Amino acid sequence: MTGGNARRPRAALALLLLGLSSCVARTPATVSLRMKGNVPDASVTIDDQYIGALAYVAARGVALPPGAHRITVEKAGYFAWDRLVEAKNGDPPIHLQVQLTPVPD
Repeated sequence: MTGGNARRPRAALALLLLGLSSCVARTPATVSLRMKGNVPDASVTIDDQYIGALAYVAARGVALPPGAHRITVEKAGYFAWDRLVEAKNGDPPIHLQVQLTPVPD
């Protein structure tokens, strides 16, 4: 290829790559949620979805998408712990200290 023909494949390749880059799925930004508490085997739910035991969440954390989220921690024999948190892009990690209170006999 010589002259103007040599530029066509490069231009076509550049357009193809530009088109493909706009099709690549981007991971939405998240905010890290970290929790600690006094009852490690209590169940953690976020927005009514079971996440795992409090010890698991404390060890691994949870990536929250932006928006409002209801965090609930429950264990038989204890009053439920419930908080509403707001996750915003660019926010530092959210740290929650969970203190479950035993239900009196």
